[in-house]
Amino acid sequence: MLTALVDYDSGNLHSAEKAFQRMANETGHGTIVVTSEPDVVVRADRIVLPGDGAYPSCRAALYRFQGLAQAIEEAVTVKGRPFLGICIGMQMLATRGLEFEETEGFGWIPGEVVKIEPSDPALKVPHMGWNDLVIDHPHPVLDGIATGDHAYFVHSYHFNVAEREHRLAHVDYGGEITAIVGRDNVVGTQFHPEKSQAVGLRLIANFLGWKP
Repeated sequence: MLTALVDYDSGNLHSAEKAFQRMANETGHGTIVVTSEPDVVVRADRIVLPGDGAYPSCRAALYRFQGLAQAIEEAVTVKGRPFLGICIGMQMLATRGLEFEETEGFGWIPGEVVKIEPSDPALKVPHMGWNDLVIDHPHPVLDGIATGDHAYFVHSYHFNVAEREHRLAHVDYGGEITAIVGRDNVVGTQFHPEKSQAVGLRLIANFLGWKP
């Protein structure tokens, strides 16, 4: 089994690669490859799309690699390969993002990426640090993960899903902030699983073994 960790010059992939390699080795779930090659992505058994920074710049960076976005689309929507989006990679699942300018997303999970506006003015944006997950819907990637488990977040915008069944988990930060989304063969985490210690490693292992 081959898992493609997509490299499109949108952040440091070192910690993500280490975490995925570790869990692939521990669970026997194949090989992890960091790649920007469309042909590798198309033939991969699983796709992971990370992303750090601003939504518009990440999306623009992805589309600068000729054929890469199209390869992801084919692998996920045509071949039905399991997909995991991390941080901005998760936000790009939305219909559109509203950070700085309106930017089209993949549209795989309906909704918008909007600015975090906590009800408590003492809460700062960006939302940075550890926060407790609240599980909204069970899912195979959440096996062994429960409400109260915590994950590491760094973001100023969040995914406001159009249909609540697509929100698998949220956190409270002066209001409900989407933490995990999922639909069909697609999941995404707003937090960084590679920086979320035991919870993140468990989610990575679950994803590597997931059969939608």
